[in-house]
Amino acid sequence: MNLSPLHLCLLFSSALFCIGLIGALCRSNTILVLLGVELMLNAANLNFIAFWRFGPAPSAETGVIFVLFSIAVAAAEAAVGLALVISIYRHQQNIRLQEANRLKG
Repeated sequence: MNLSPLHLCLLFSSALFCIGLIGALCRSNTILVLLGVELMLNAANLNFIAFWRFGPAPSAETGVIFVLFSIAVAAAEAAVGLALVISIYRHQQNIRLQEANRLKG
């Protein structure tokens, strides 16, 4: 079985996405859930780059532009997520997701 570089990139990306999904769904620690979401975003970025590089017209920079926008969204998501984690920790002295529903006011 001879796999092309595109297939290898997609296999690696799907494995990375599955690891991130399992990490986001099975953890109770908020930081680890955010880490799983970041892994899933990195898997999507790898797909963008793989399809751009091994696609029919790799000279167009569309894949790189998509990745740059995705990185900007991931940075904003990480900043907002960590701000929420700090707020939860200040009110409750823990960062477990099960007790994060008590933030009011």
